[in-house]
Amino acid sequence: MFLTIPTLMTWTRIVAIPLIVGVFYLDLPYATRNLMATVMFIVFAATDWLDGYLARRLNQTSAFGAFLDPVADKFLVCACLLVLVDLQRADVFVALIIIGREIAISALREWMALIGATRSIAVHMLGKVKTTLQMVAIPFLLFDDTLLGLVNTRLWGTWLIWLSAVLTVWSMAYYLQKAIPEIRARSR
Repeated sequence: MFLTIPTLMTWTRIVAIPLIVGVFYLDLPYATRNLMATVMFIVFAATDWLDGYLARRLNQTSAFGAFLDPVADKFLVCACLLVLVDLQRADVFVALIIIGREIAISALREWMALIGATRSIAVHMLGKVKTTLQMVAIPFLLFDDTLLGLVNTRLWGTWLIWLSAVLTVWSMAYYLQKAIPEIRARSR
């Protein structure tokens, strides 16, 4: 199941990273670069929902797809956060919180898999809400302008990315709380 339609869509999120980052190195007007990066991010982020839907609909779910999907999301989010920090549109502490959590939870999941306790840290709704907030905040920050003459996207994006950082810490605490009893029981 390495080259199914859903898996190929997941791969597009990884391929999108240099494209989105590269836009900011083009000799184009500021607003054009922002719009291009925003549109690309939204299109590629939408594949997160679509690849899962198609995998279930076409009966093409796989262990590899289940592994690659969250990895692609994390790569896309982390790369865009680093760009936003570089552009001074996101605080470095937000990036450290979000990226640090992703590394910590990935390591925790690997450890739990080694001890045969992956069910303890299965994906929770809190993690899904956190990811959704990130996927909404990032395009607002990439766009960095007034939307429809009404919405200050930098202001909204900043609030949403900080809210996602709070949920990031909360979800990490949740996963750690679930994992600690298993770790204690297995380390005796």
